[in-house]
This record gives sequence, structure tokens and C-alpha cells, in this order.
Amino acid sequence: MTLGIFDTAGSLEDRVLGGLDEEQREVASTLSGPLCVLAGAGTGKTRAITHRIAYGVHSGVYSPQRLLAVTFTARAAAEMRSRLRDLGVANVQARTFHAAALRQLQFFWPQAIGGTLPSLLDHKATMIAEASRRLRLSTDRASIRDLAAEIEWAKVSMLTPANYLENAKGRGSPGGFDLTTVSRVFQAYEDLKTDRNVIDFEDVLLITVGILQEDPKVAATVREQYRHFVVDEYQDVSPLQQRLLDLWLGGREELCVVGDASQTIYSFTGASPEHLLNFKARYPGATVVKLVRDYRSTPQVVKLANDLLGNRRSGGPAADAAWAPPLRLVAQRPSGPEPRFMECPDDEGEAAVVAGRIQELLDAGVKASEIAILFRTNGQSEAYEQALASAGIGYQLRGGERFFARKEVRDAILQLRAATRAVAEEGQQSLGQVVRDIVSSLGYTDSAPHSGGALRERWESLAALVALADELAASRGESYALGDFVNELQERSVAQHAPTVQGVTLASLHAAKGLEWDAVFLVGLSEGLMPISFADSPEDVDEERRLLYVGITRAREHLTLSWSTARTPGGRANRKPSRFLEGLRPETAGAAGARSRTTTQKRKAAAPASCRVCGSMLATGAERKVGRCNQCPPGYEEQTFEALRQWRRTEAQSADVPAYVVFTDATLTAIAEARPSSLEELSALAGVGPSKLERYGEAVLAVLAGTSHPTEGEEA
Repeated sequence: MTLGIFDTAGSLEDRVLGGLDEEQREVASTLSGPLCVLAGAGTGKTRAITHRIAYGVHSGVYSPQRLLAVTFTARAAAEMRSRLRDLGVANVQARTFHAAALRQLQFFWPQAIGGTLPSLLDHKATMIAEASRRLRLSTDRASIRDLAAEIEWAKVSMLTPANYLENAKGRGSPGGFDLTTVSRVFQAYEDLKTDRNVIDFEDVLLITVGILQEDPKVAATVREQYRHFVVDEYQDVSPLQQRLLDLWLGGREELCVVGDASQTIYSFTGASPEHLLNFKARYPGATVVKLVRDYRSTPQVVKLANDLLGNRRSGGPAADAAWAPPLRLVAQRPSGPEPRFMECPDDEGEAAVVAGRIQELLDAGVKASEIAILFRTNGQSEAYEQALASAGIGYQLRGGERFFARKEVRDAILQLRAATRAVAEEGQQSLGQVVRDIVSSLGYTDSAPHSGGALRERWESLAALVALADELAASRGESYALGDFVNELQERSVAQHAPTVQGVTLASLHAAKGLEWDAVFLVGLSEGLMPISFADSPEDVDEERRLLYVGITRAREHLTLSWSTARTPGGRANRKPSRFLEGLRPETAGAAGARSRTTTQKRKAAAPASCRVCGSMLATGAERKVGRCNQCPPGYEEQTFEALRQWRRTEAQSADVPAYVVFTDATLTAIAEARPSSLEELSALAGVGPSKLERYGEAVLAVLAGTSHPTEGEEA
């Protein structure tokens, strides 16, 4: 049985604040006035703010019914409510912006508007498709999705169809349409909603804002109800959400915000870190606390994350706020393995290598549920699904079928609810055993089935319910009964707060925000995917860097970063590793370190700064190595380059090291284009240092000598 804070001796401060570090304790004990918590990844921000709420309630400063904690996902809100319940403050409201606004709208609509609240539109796609047809536009699923995203951005930016056009400059061509057409679709969509008497999720916020602005009585009632506010993930607040928060506050300053500008990854949805970065200017007397002690990741993972942000050329959103520069995390965990960097020949090969590495981790005792494969786009998941299935490794696709929508889960909850009365009358067995007995009729056994497929997936769902019952019984104490567990499942079902399923997680980097695993594989880290090809401005590229930062900081101990040089087996190896890996990979980091050391060795000539073909500036170290930009055609013979690649592959396999450890693709390209005929000429190329010259020089010259070099006019 786990003891609650009222079951231990000592002062209230000891009971509530005793387990916090110095900075967390400052957050939890600062109960009044504006408070800004700059919290890095893995620094225990949720712990700090939930203990702050608990300390405020137990000390009498806060009334639990008059404090509203706002998060950005239903899952995060459910997690916060669970932690607050464990701290003895179950009556605090922890909701998303939309859930809090919808609750207020449902209550005030009859008196402020009159009649019945319109129905809530779950998805925009069908209605946007109909609006497009009315305008005789040709659309497909992808264009409808893009139009929906653009309309959502416009609405959270508080734009209307009338003023969208003048404020949407630079937004490109959403769904492949010009902005004038998008504004017409926007208007047609709004007209359709009015005709059908429905509202969407953005309308919930907009109408609530309108009522609070126009009806002083409603505004006064809300402000009387809520005296204190906490906002998590404040860097992701949209202009519309900030306006609603301002109306809730009504000029008061009892506000605690928590965020990290370096984790701003939703700008495309209208989120802006400016509210976080301008907090000190808006509230000059605000207390600012920085949480930088990283309890999640090993020093090796933390260093990589810090170095990634330290290498950025553009300042990013935090550059303009001198009081809030990017947080440099300080690792608190023991040392762990170095992050791995893997270059693979193609996407299929990359997936196979990752699956093999996962099997090694599973054999070493790492749970499948503690392993994740993270990618930039959902379309990348198929190769990894196939590789894991071929290896007999279970997985779950985050963003696929929701846990509580699965048939076996719904059946289990029905049976658990039906058994509540009978179990209450018997009242002898532990909760975990009771749940095991009940779900055994649905196919649960104490050991997993050896087969895969649907049988294994069904067992994993039921096993997740059993594990959750054990976990909650341990944390809530002996009085926690089956009825409490069924109620908890119902609440989690509404919030989509699923328990852990025993399977490797496949997820996009965006979907991974707020989660963590023992082992993380960041895959597909090549130019065009990371950063994504349509990131065509410094601001967009910087957000892509922050997205990779979020991916790195999901890992507790094991971290692998991989990319492939070709899309398909046998395809041309024209992909380059992400520019973000420059200076992070061992050979690029080593080169930087070598430049800083004092040596008596003759300094090489500086790599060219402009392309020798077109004259444009070279942006990356890889381009400078070959003296040519990526857009210009290579100057080597395919036969020569392929011979060098085959030699490198054989050399890497015999030494049991990744291919890039022998020579990077950029160096190999430079060798193929220069075709040096002596060790002296080879040593003059960027990427060929003394040790590599000594180890591989003669072999490289032999490869070059063994390939034909076409004479002038001869077809290569």
C-alpha cells in the first residue's frame, strides 16, 4: 500500500514539498502573483505544478473548486487529475482549453443566447468537401485535409472569411488552391454550418470568447468561479486561446504558466511561443523559475539535445527574449550508452536494421512498451510495420485505432462493470486478481501467446487492463475497489488516456510530444524529411530542428539516429544525412574537435565556400567537402562511385562499424570526383585525415586504379 500525504508524519511542507528539488520547490511554494516556469524536457514540470496546486489547497490559499488547470491534450489533463487525486486534491478542475470552454458554453448558452446549444461537429472533412463541391472545386482526401488545417489556423488566429485574405499572405497554396479560393471555401463552410445548426471545436472557443466579451454578468460569474489559473505547455497557446485566458482572468494576475520555447512544434496550427516569451514584459513583477535538471535522460542523450540547439544558425523564437534563452539541460541520471548513428543503403534496409536492433534490446530485457520508432511523416511507418511483423515483434501505431474503441476492451469494461456488485459482496481477493479472473473469459492468460496477429493484439489489450489494475491498486491503497477501477476506466475512456500496451510504439515526432521511452529510434533523418522539404524559410527550418530536439529528448537511455542513402533497394544513393546532424555525428564532431587542438601538422586549404559549377554559396559541410551544391549534377562516373561504395561496405562489415565511420558519403563523392592518383592528392581532400589516410589510402587508390576512366568523348 502506498501512503498518501496525510498518512505520514511531519509538517505540511515536508509532506508536500519534501521530494522536490530546489527549483521545483520554489515553483510549488510560490502560490500568488504571476509565475512563469521555464521547464526543459524531463525536468519534472508536471510534478512541480501538481505539488504547487496541492500545497496551495492544503495550506488554505486555494479553494480546489476555484482553481482551473489547463492543458493541451485530454491525456495530459487526465494524467494531471490522476496525480492531483493521489495528492489528496481530487476536486481541482484539470481540462483542455476546449473542454473547459465547452463546459462553460453548455451552462451559459441558454441565458446568454437562448435555446439549445447547436450540435458539435466531430470532423470538418465531410462538410468542407461539400462546401468545395458547391464551389465546383476538384478535391481529394489530401486537399480536404489541408483545407481543414488552414481553416483551423485561420479561426484560432481569430480571422474570418472576410479578413482571411489580407492576413494570410505567405501561407502558400493550402490544398493546392490560391488564397482567394481558400477564403471562398472558408465562407462556404461557415454557411453550411449555419444551415445545419452545428459548430466546430474552434467555434466553441470563439463563441465563449464572444459571450464573455459581450455579457458582463456571465464574465463576472466565471471570474467568481475561478480565482487561480495554471496553463501547461504555454508555448503552444494560440491567439484565440490567449484571448479566452485573458477574459477568464479579467485583469487579475493569479496565473502560473509553464512552457519551453525550444519545444514549440505546432506553429502551423496557429500556436505561438510569443505569449511565453513576452510574459515578463506583460507582467514585470512576475517570478520566473527555470527547471533545467533533466531526470529523464542519460548525460549522453542530454548532451546531444543541448548540442543540437547549440548548433542552430538562426536564433529561433527564444533569441529575442534575453531573459529566456534556450534552456541548457543538466543531466541527473547515471551515465549510459552513447547515441548510435546508422547510415543504411535504403529505406527497407534501414527498417530491417532497426528491427534487428530492437530485437537485441528485447533480448537484453528492455520491454517492448519502452521502445519507440519516431518518424517525421506517418507515411514512413509502413516499412517499420512490415519489418517488425517479419521479425515477430509486436507493435502499436499511435494514431491508429484508439485503445478504448477496441472490441475486447469494450467487452472487458462491460464485464467488469457487471461484476462490480458481486465482487463487492465477496470482497476478499486483491483488485488485480479480480480483474484477471474476469478478463480470463475473454482470452487473457498470465503468459503471452506465442503466435502473433489478432490473438496477440487481443491479449496485449487485456494485459494492459490487468497491469493498470495492479498499478492503481498499489498507488491508491487497499480501499481501492473494482467499482473505483471501472469509474477510472470510464474517465480514461472519455479522455482517451490509454494504459500502456506491450508493443513497440510507432509514432510521428509530433504525436510523441509529452511521451518518453527507455529506447528511441529516430529514423529517416535525411535531407527532405528532416528538415521536411517544404520547410523553406529560416523560421520553418528552425521549427524542424526543435521537432528533432523533441524526438531526442523522448529517450531515457538508448538513442539511435538513422537515415538511408536511397529510397528503394538498388536505387541511386543521392540522399544526404540531415543538416541537423552536422557536428553531432562522431566524425563531424571529431573534425570540429580536431580543429581546436594545437598541432604541428600542415593546415589543409579551406574547403570552397561556393559551388564550382553554378557559383552559389555552399550551405552545409557536406557540400563544402565536394565543392558543389546538391542541385548541381555530380562530376563522377557512376562506375567509380559504386566501386568505392562497395569497397566501403566491405570494409565496414569486416570492422563491424557503420559505413560512415570509414568515409562519409560526402567524402566518398569528393574522392570519386577528384580521382586522386597519389596519397598526397588524396590527403588534400576534406574528410581524409592522417589516420584514415594511413588506414585506407592505399586501398582507395587501388579501387580507383581498377576502375576505367573514360577518355574525352567516350560515353561513361
